[in-house]
Amino acid sequence: MRNKKPVEKHSIHVKSGDKVVVTSGKDRGKVSSVKKVITAENKVIVEGLNIVTKAQKAQGGNQGGLIKTEAPMDSSKVMLYCPACEKATRIKYDVVDNKKIRICKKCGEKLD
Repeated sequence: MRNKKPVEKHSIHVKSGDKVVVTSGKDRGKVSSVKKVITAENKVIVEGLNIVTKAQKAQGGNQGGLIKTEAPMDSSKVMLYCPACEKATRIKYDVVDNKKIRICKKCGEKLD
């Protein structure tokens, strides 16, 4: 029997509500916002992207059938979208007034 590793919390460069650009996969180049961040698995759910079809069995009065849902994707497949330069960008962190803020590496605009 295998010993399970303890779940580690990863730090992810995006937060819920951030606008991101998908960098690889079937939705490459599309811009959307992050719905949910799953830090334990290092994944994000992006609104309207990475749609999968799932067969759902009818339960308790709910109708079954094929349901389309957003599947989690790895956080490395998304980059933060800078509204000032309108491009996908990497970020750098800076401390201002004892608060850690994110800054666009291309134009220097504050993202928080």
